[in-house]
Amino acid sequence: MTTTGTTTTIALVTGATQGLGLETVRRLAGLGWTVWLGARDLTQGARLADELDGDVRPVQLDVTDEASVTSAARTVEAGSGRLDVLVNNAGIAGTHAGPRETAPDDFLPVFGVNVLGPVRVTHTFLPLLDRSAQPRVVMVSSGLGSLAITNDPSRLESTLHVLVYPSSKAALNMITTQYARSLPGYQVNVVDPGYTGTALNGFTGTQTVQEGTEAVVAAATLEPGAPTGTFTDRAGALPW
Repeated sequence: MTTTGTTTTIALVTGATQGLGLETVRRLAGLGWTVWLGARDLTQGARLADELDGDVRPVQLDVTDEASVTSAARTVEAGSGRLDVLVNNAGIAGTHAGPRETAPDDFLPVFGVNVLGPVRVTHTFLPLLDRSAQPRVVMVSSGLGSLAITNDPSRLESTLHVLVYPSSKAALNMITTQYARSLPGYQVNVVDPGYTGTALNGFTGTQTVQEGTEAVVAAATLEPGAPTGTFTDRAGALPW
């Protein structure tokens, strides 16, 4: 779906200055949408927006900063009047230390971005999403947030013994299901991009960003009446 009624679909992507976020902006703008490119550094965001085809608009947005998120919502409201699709993409990896070496303070920055960030942005933008004929929220998670996948010996995720990042994505998965149950008329879904070569993993991922954004774009472009509360990758449904 590329329009809501007869008007252009309005989307916002957080953490959109590189990797999956930037590619998501590019692909959604290519559908003829108006896409707000969320960037902590507005100068960088403006430069990237100018380099992309379509109606791409930079907005200063730091998901850890309440004032920044509130200001971003005001900017989107003034420029577009509503929001149809919110893609909560911003995320950080944090420490790669094993469980024995991980300290409580290691969780704080990662949960601040990966868990509280999507909640802060979603909470702030709900009034604009309420104005949409088909509000969609996409949470960008990971197979590392799945209890089933991380305990499956056939999956790469089962070989990574770290506490912080996987637990942040497991929390995000639960948060997504609760939003989906509590927001009638919304489509709130969580996606696993897969092991994609981005700065998050030092570009060691085996997928391209085009492949990594397949699930993100699919969730962002759901038809009316499509399911809510799902967990998918580009191949289909995933176990929680």
